[in-house]
Amino acid sequence: MKQKFSVTGMTCSACSSHVEKAVRKVNGIADVSVNLLNNSMTVQYENQPKEREVVLAVQKAGYGAIPVGKQPVQKATQGGVTLVRLVSSLAICAVLMYVSMGHMVGLPLPPFLSGTQNALSFSLAQLLLCLPVLYHNASYFTVGFKRLFKGSPNMDSLIAVGSLAGLLYGVFSMFAMSNALGKGDLATVEVYRHQLYFESSAMILALVDLGKYFEGRSKRKTGDALNKLKKLVPNSAILLLDGVETEVNSKTLKIGDVVAVKSGMSFPADGVVLEGNCFADESAISGESLPVEKLAQSNVVGGTVNVGGYVKVRVTGVGEDSVLSQIISLVEDAGSSKAPIQRLTDKISAVFVPIVMAISLITFVVWLCLGTGVSNALGFAISVLVISCPCALGLATPVAIMVATGKGAEHGILVKSGEILERLSSVKQVVLDKTGTVTEGKPQVKQWVSSLNKEEFFAAIGGIEKQSEHPLGKAVVSFAESMNVSLQTPQNFQTLAGLGVVAQIGEITYAIGNKALMEKIEADIFPWNETLQKFASGALTCLIVAQNKTVVGVVGVGDQVKPTSKQAVAKLHAMGIKTVLLTGDNQASAKAVCEEVGIDTYFAEVLPQQKEQKVAELMKFGATAMVGDGINDAPALTRADVGFAVASGSDIAVDSADVILLKNDLNDVSTAISLSKKTVRNVKQNLFWAFFYNTLGIPLAAGVLHLTPLALKLNPMIAAAAMSLSSLFVVTNALRLNFFKPPKEVAQNSACENNDKTAADERCETKIQQAEQNTAKEKTMKYKLNVEGMMCGHCTARVQKALLAVEGVSQVEVSLENKCAIVTACENVSVQALKNAVQEQDYNVTLVEEI
Repeated sequence: MKQKFSVTGMTCSACSSHVEKAVRKVNGIADVSVNLLNNSMTVQYENQPKEREVVLAVQKAGYGAIPVGKQPVQKATQGGVTLVRLVSSLAICAVLMYVSMGHMVGLPLPPFLSGTQNALSFSLAQLLLCLPVLYHNASYFTVGFKRLFKGSPNMDSLIAVGSLAGLLYGVFSMFAMSNALGKGDLATVEVYRHQLYFESSAMILALVDLGKYFEGRSKRKTGDALNKLKKLVPNSAILLLDGVETEVNSKTLKIGDVVAVKSGMSFPADGVVLEGNCFADESAISGESLPVEKLAQSNVVGGTVNVGGYVKVRVTGVGEDSVLSQIISLVEDAGSSKAPIQRLTDKISAVFVPIVMAISLITFVVWLCLGTGVSNALGFAISVLVISCPCALGLATPVAIMVATGKGAEHGILVKSGEILERLSSVKQVVLDKTGTVTEGKPQVKQWVSSLNKEEFFAAIGGIEKQSEHPLGKAVVSFAESMNVSLQTPQNFQTLAGLGVVAQIGEITYAIGNKALMEKIEADIFPWNETLQKFASGALTCLIVAQNKTVVGVVGVGDQVKPTSKQAVAKLHAMGIKTVLLTGDNQASAKAVCEEVGIDTYFAEVLPQQKEQKVAELMKFGATAMVGDGINDAPALTRADVGFAVASGSDIAVDSADVILLKNDLNDVSTAISLSKKTVRNVKQNLFWAFFYNTLGIPLAAGVLHLTPLALKLNPMIAAAAMSLSSLFVVTNALRLNFFKPPKEVAQNSACENNDKTAADERCETKIQQAEQNTAKEKTMKYKLNVEGMMCGHCTARVQKALLAVEGVSQVEVSLENKCAIVTACENVSVQALKNAVQEQDYNVTLVEEI
C-alpha cells in the first residue's frame, strides 16, 4: 500500500535525504521516496499503513508532514520566497551597501557617519539596516539551527551560520572600536571600521532569496503539462433529469448520470455516448491532433472537447476513477519517483553539508595560523559556507525528470517512474507483438477466388458466418456487406471447434473452415493447393468453402499492418536499435509482416507462456523493451527491462507495462526512447555543472588564489550570488526539455539526395525502377474472358488456378453458369498471357474484353 504526504520545511537535497532516512527507520516501511521539487513524499508500507508514525518521524527530524487529501496543503512552505520579502530585502540592502561602501567610490555620506570619530555611528547605522533583513529571513535561522542542533545540517544551516558569523563579528568590531575610542586609539578604530561584515551578513540572505525566488518560478514551469491537464475538466455540466437540462457542478456527477454535451463544451466526465454524434478533440489526452468521431456506444474521456455535434452521455467514470485523474496521478508519481542516478546524488548530499562545515572551520583555523587576522579568516570561512549550498546538486535530477514526464504526457506517452525514464535510454532492442501492435488487430478479407459468381458466393458464406462469433467470420460478413449483397439465411448452423462451421442453405450443405474440416467431410482440396500456398505465403489465413463436399472457393483473411508501423521501425533502426517480432502466428505470416515493415528478425508460433521466456533470452544480449497489447503479453511486458503497452490494450497489459502509449502509435516508442536519452543527457549536464561548481568554488572561496601573486579573494556576497546562479542554471537547463521534438521521419531515398554520383547513382536508379514497378502494380485492370469447354467445378478450379499463376494477377472469379472468368490484374499483364494460361489447360477463350 502506498500513501502520499506533503512535506514542509525542506530547502535542499540534504533535507530530503534526512526526511527519507528518518522515515525509513519506522518499522513496517517497505520504501520511501522524497521529492524536493514538489515537497512531496511517497511511502510504501509492507502491510498496514502507519500514518501517525510517519508524521511523527518527519516532525522529529525537524520537518512537517501532511497526508495528501486529509488536510489542505500549505502553499507557503518555509523554503518559499515571496516577492514582497525579496523586494524589501533588496531595497534595504541597497541602502546598506550605500552606507557601507558608497564612500569607496566617492559617494557622499552624512557628516555624522563620516570619519574615524564617527565610526560607532557608522557601524550602528549598518547594524540597524541589517536587522530588518535578518528579520525578513528569520526562517533560515530557525530551520538552519534546528537542523544543526539535531546533527543533520542542511543548506539553511550553512546560510544561517555564515550570516550570523558576519553579524557577530560586526558586533564584536563595534565593541572593539568603542574600547579603542575610549583610549583615544584612532588607528585601531580605523582598522575595525573597515572590518565590518554587516553588509555581507544581510546581502548573503538577499542574494539567496533572489536565487530561490527565480528558482521557484522556474520550478513552477516544470508542472505546466500537469497544470494544463488539471484545468481540462469544466467546472459545470448539463445534467439531464427527466429530459430537463439542469446546470450542475461537474464534481457532483455520479456514475450513471446522463449529461448533455453541446458543440464547444468539454466532456465533464468519462462516459459512453447514448444518443447523437460529434467530433471530439482528444489532443490534450492522447496527443492525437485530428478530432475523433464519436457515435452511439463510443467512449468519451472527461476533459476532451466536443468540437462539433450534440450528444447525450452516460457517466462511467468520475473523480479518481476517471482516465484524466489516472493520467495526472501517473505523471505525478513518475515525477516524484527517483531515478537510480538521483539516489547516488542523495547519498552524496546527506554527507555534503557536514563536510562543508568542516572545511569552513579548517579554512578559518588555517588562515588564522597564517597570520592574516580574524577578519580575513572569517571572510574565507563564510565564503566557503555560502558558496557550497547543495541546491543545484539536489535539483539536478528531479527537475529534469518532472519536465520530461510532463513533456511525455503532452505527446501521449505516460512513463510510470523516473527509473523507467532513465532505463529507457539504454534500450538496444525492441520486441514487438504482432497482432494489435504492428498490425491493426482487425482481420479483413484480402483476397479470394471462387468458381461461383461473386454475389452468389458471398451471399451464402456471408449469411452463414453472420451466425458465427469468430473474428475471421466477422471479417467475411463485413466484406460481404460492403458489396451490398443480400445475405442468405442458413439452417442447421453448427460450429465445429478448431475446424470451422457447417450450415445448410436450401438443398446445399456448406462447409467453411480449414484443411482439417475439408478432410473431415472428405472434400478434395488438391486442385486448390497452389491457391492455398499462395495465400499462406502472403500471410493470409485461408477459409476454404465447400458445397456438398466440393470445394468452390478460398477466402484469404489477413490483418492490416498499421500505416505508422513501417516508419516507426525505420526510426528505431536510425537510432541503432534492433527490432524483433514475437507472435503466436505461423511462420509465413510472421515473415511477411517482417518483410513489409522492415523488422530485423522474428519468432513465430510462440505460445503465450513462452513469450516471457523469449524476452528473457533476448535480454542477455542487451537492454530490451517489449511492446504489446494483450493479456498474453503481460508476463513478457513485466519481464522486459521496459514494457510498453498501447492504451487500447487489455487492462492487465496496461497495468503490467512501464510505459503507456495513449495514441496506439508505434512511432511513440522511438519518441519515448529519444526523450529518455535527452533527459539522461540533461541530468548528466546538470550534475556535471553542480559538481564542477562546488569543486571549483570551494577552493576559490577558501582563498587558494589569495596565496598566488594575484592575491584574489572571493567576497561572501559574490559567493552568495554564485550559489544562487548555480541553482538557477540547473533549473533553466532542465527546462530546455520543454523544447523536445519527436524524432523526424526517416527519409526513404536519402541516397538520391547525395551529390556524390557513384554508388549512390546505382542505388538511386534501382529505387526509382522499384518505385515505377510498384506504381504500375497499383494500377489494376479487369478483364472478362469467355471460356468454352468448362463442364464442372473441377474445370472452373483448373481455369482459376491457371489464371492465378500468371504474374501480376491478384484475383479471379470463374462462373460455370456464365462460362466466363473475371480477372483482376496489374496494368502490365498482357491479354495474350491470360489467353495462353487458359488454353494450356485445354479450354478455349472465345473473347477477352476490358470491363
